Amino acid sequence: MIDKQHIIDRFIKYVTIDTESDPNNPEFPSTENQWNLAKILEKELNQIGMQEVELDKNCYIMATLPSNLNYEVPTIGFVAHIDTSPDFTGANVKPQIIENYNGKDITLNKEKNIILSPDYFEDLLQYKGQTIITTDGTTLLGADDKGGVTEIVTAMEYLINHPEIKHGKIRICFTPDEEVGKGAHKFDVKKFGADWAYTMDGSQIGELEYENFNAASAKITINGKIVHPGYAKGKMINSMTIASDFIHRLPSKEVPESTEGYEGFFHLHQLKGNVEQSVLNYIIRDHDLGLFNNRKQFMIDLVAKMNSELGNNSIELDIKDQYYNMKEKVIPVMHIVDIAEEVMKEIGITPLIKPIRGGTDGSQLSFMGLPCPNIFAGGHNFHGRYEYVPVESMIKATEVIVGISEKVAYKFKN
Repeated sequence: MIDKQHIIDRFIKYVTIDTESDPNNPEFPSTENQWNLAKILEKELNQIGMQEVELDKNCYIMATLPSNLNYEVPTIGFVAHIDTSPDFTGANVKPQIIENYNGKDITLNKEKNIILSPDYFEDLLQYKGQTIITTDGTTLLGADDKGGVTEIVTAMEYLINHPEIKHGKIRICFTPDEEVGKGAHKFDVKKFGADWAYTMDGSQIGELEYENFNAASAKITINGKIVHPGYAKGKMINSMTIASDFIHRLPSKEVPESTEGYEGFFHLHQLKGNVEQSVLNYIIRDHDLGLFNNRKQFMIDLVAKMNSELGNNSIELDIKDQYYNMKEKVIPVMHIVDIAEEVMKEIGITPLIKPIRGGTDGSQLSFMGLPCPNIFAGGHNFHGRYEYVPVESMIKATEVIVGISEKVAYKFKN
């Protein structure tokens, strides 16, 4: 159905373009290099025959595949993001193609002895005999979410080239800055004009998700007082010592490396400090809204308690909500999940319906009036040097997009 080499070539073209986003830049897009892929996509969508192709001033690309039906059905959408995570470099990506994977260790970088091993990453074993695309060990790959971009473009091209497959109007959008939490901020839901959509931003084959974390960021600034250490008694206030105390007063087991499933956490992802000032950057996550609010309150109360103990207000806290669990917006239109599940089963995929331990553009879009579950894009080990994607998973994801488009046309016929 989908040409294997064609999808490999398209994916490699996309991932070798650096589109790393910047969490510290409020502009859209947060990095100029995202325009490089956006402009290529704009040209490519026109070339394959998409209509109403538009790249706007904020680096959002929208396009339309018109209906080929003689009756009305809901307009559906597919969404993916073009940026890669700032957690690890996305510059100079050098993909490696492993044909007919043998189930053993994959040497990513012989010189630096970087190994992708099924002994540590057990999921590799389910792809024995398949074609796997990896990094060279020095960058991330960018399957998150250029896998999703590849699948959407390929599916649209396939539908254009196979007009015998009936479908209603389809809208697609590629967003910037998803990895820094801004992917949906300037998404024009009204202009997009879909009744519902799917983000192609999940991980392993079969993933189908409509629950995600409630999310907040927390910045703790601790102000100390620098004095010559030889004369510091009763005068010096070491902000790093206070920071250490703060860290250890948070629940030690409620961290990413000790939680799973629906369990929430506090995650310290950045720490900078000296005697005079330390800054701790946390993310707060929980699927349950009540527990999420409790976590934020716990941190507020801890800061107040420590300031009281210190006898000053040397600790400052800034908490900002980032996004919420889309479940409450998807449950009332659960048929959109059912359609995706049916398609997966029909093409031999076992659906893996589970909560996202993260967020997608879809979580924000759902609260903006566009219900938007998440479908697998096929990659594993996102945001780091061990990222990989089986080509067969990308092909299957493309088939899911085609299948959903066809099923909506059938289900809503009169």
